[in-house]
Amino acid sequence: MHEVRWERLTAPEIAGWAARDATVILPVAALEQHGPHLPVWTDSLIGHAAAIRAAELVAEDAPALVLPPMWQGISEHHLPFGGTISLDFRTMQAVIACVARSLRACGFRKLMLSNSHGGNIEPLQVIARELGAEMGMPVVAVTVHQAAAAAIAGILETQSATQHACEAETSLWLALDPDQVRTDEVAGALSNGGPSVGGSAFQRFWSFAERAPGTGVRGDPRAATAEKGERILAAIAEALARGLRDPLLWSTPDDVWTPGRAGRGGGAPQ
Repeated sequence: MHEVRWERLTAPEIAGWAARDATVILPVAALEQHGPHLPVWTDSLIGHAAAIRAAELVAEDAPALVLPPMWQGISEHHLPFGGTISLDFRTMQAVIACVARSLRACGFRKLMLSNSHGGNIEPLQVIARELGAEMGMPVVAVTVHQAAAAAIAGILETQSATQHACEAETSLWLALDPDQVRTDEVAGALSNGGPSVGGSAFQRFWSFAERAPGTGVRGDPRAATAEKGERILAAIAEALARGLRDPLLWSTPDDVWTPGRAGRGGGAPQ
C-alpha cells in the first residue's frame, strides 16, 4: 500500500503525488479537555486516524495525501476546565490560508479540511468558502462525525450522535489506543447536565462550564467499547472516501472576482 502520510515522505515523493493531482487532506482538530478519562489529544487522534484510513481506501482511484493534524482549533469554550489551547478565528483563517498557499506552491490543486472538533464547524465552512473563491481551487470542509452521522447513530446505544468525551469518542480511543483511556475515571465522568444549545436558530457563546458543568463531558462514556469504536472509525473513513471520489466537490470554483464577471450570470467574462 502506498504511504499516504505527508510527514513520512520525501520532497520528491510529495512532488509525485502532486503530479497525480492528489487531494491533500488537512485534519483540523483541537487540543482541549475531554473529561477526566480521555487525553486532550482526542480530536486530533480521531481526525488524523480517520483521514489516513480514508486516504488508504481511495489510494487507487482518487489519490489523497494526509498532512499532520492541525491540533490548534477554536476551543475557548473549554478553557474553564484547563488543559486547553485555543486559536481565535482570524488566526485559524490565516494559518489555513498559509497551508493552502504552500500546497498550491507545491503543485497541489485540491484541499479537504477534515474536521473532528465541534467548535471548528462554522469557522471552517467560512474559511473553505472564502479560500476557494480567493485561490481558484476547491477547498472542501467536512466534519467527520456529521459525514457519518446516520451510521454512527446506528452504532451508539445511549445517544443519537457524537457529543464530547462520550460513548462515541471513548469507543474510538478504545479502538485506537486503549491504554490511554483512564478506565477508573469513566464511571464518574458524567456531567451534571446543562442546556442543550445545538441546532437553535439563536446563537451566542456558551462555555462548557455552562453546557457540561462538573466534568466537561456530554454523553455517557460508560457504554463505550472498542468494537463500537472500530465500527465508527470505519464508517467515518468510508464517508470521507465518498467525498474524495465525488467529482462535483472537486470541480474548479467559479472565479467570481474576475473583472467583468459580474452581471453575466452563467456567461463567461469578456
